[in-house]
Amino acid sequence: MGVPYPDLLEMSSKGDDCSYTDREVMLYALGIGMGEDPLGDDELAFVNEGWLTARDPQLKVVPTFASAFGYSSRPPALPLNRVKVVDAARDILFHKPLPIAAKVSADSSYIGAWDKGDKGAIIQRETVVRDASGDPVCTIRGMSFARGDGHFGGPTNGAPEPHPTPDRAPDMSVDITTRDNQALIFRLSGDRNPLHSDPEFGRKAGFDKPILHGMCTYGITCRAVLSTYADWDPNAFRRHAAQFRAPVYPGETITVDMWKDGGTISFEAHVKARGVTVVKHGLTELG
Repeated sequence: MGVPYPDLLEMSSKGDDCSYTDREVMLYALGIGMGEDPLGDDELAFVNEGWLTARDPQLKVVPTFASAFGYSSRPPALPLNRVKVVDAARDILFHKPLPIAAKVSADSSYIGAWDKGDKGAIIQRETVVRDASGDPVCTIRGMSFARGDGHFGGPTNGAPEPHPTPDRAPDMSVDITTRDNQALIFRLSGDRNPLHSDPEFGRKAGFDKPILHGMCTYGITCRAVLSTYADWDPNAFRRHAAQFRAPVYPGETITVDMWKDGGTISFEAHVKARGVTVVKHGLTELG
């Protein structure tokens, strides 16, 4: 068990099929809670293909749907203590808008690992998704926090610096309530980790009950920006990045605080009922 450093930097996966249809697009949108109001046109555009309407395009794609590509394309698994591994961060750079359905493939590799001693290990990977012509669609950088795999002898410094949060009151805040069964829906987009569905597994991992996927919380922060500063236009997103600091339990309300500086939106997310910050150093670049 442990982080095989530096060998992991040579580990990769090439040409993984990440193709999808509008079914996966709509399932992801439902998984982050969109469409709760079946008469709300703004969110309905992400969960209904609208074939009887004049809407163009007939279906919109939530930008962070791209995070689901990471479940189809990953470098070889590392011999980690899986019970103690959680998502730490995600950063997606969009090279072009996501189509409603597409034949896409991806190359994935590990690009860094940092030893945090008793706290664990941080492992970073990168996935480049390409369309059928070979052109890049998006680049996804993810970090995992392996809480049981520190002291592996890797570097202790040099991890990517987080985006700074503005030193002023938020310009806007949005409350988004999650459903009690939201993790059970979101897991159908690819992340079947029992930490999000099995109560006994959740307790073994140190949680009172199954927790919401970090990627679901990530998608909810995208939903907050999408519904406000992006004016429901997914094609406005150039980048969406965040670090995860604490879990969300299904059924809780997430408050997303946002700061706008031109086309740069900074954000944090909190569960006020427990007084915890669940997302920090959030960054959206709109264009």
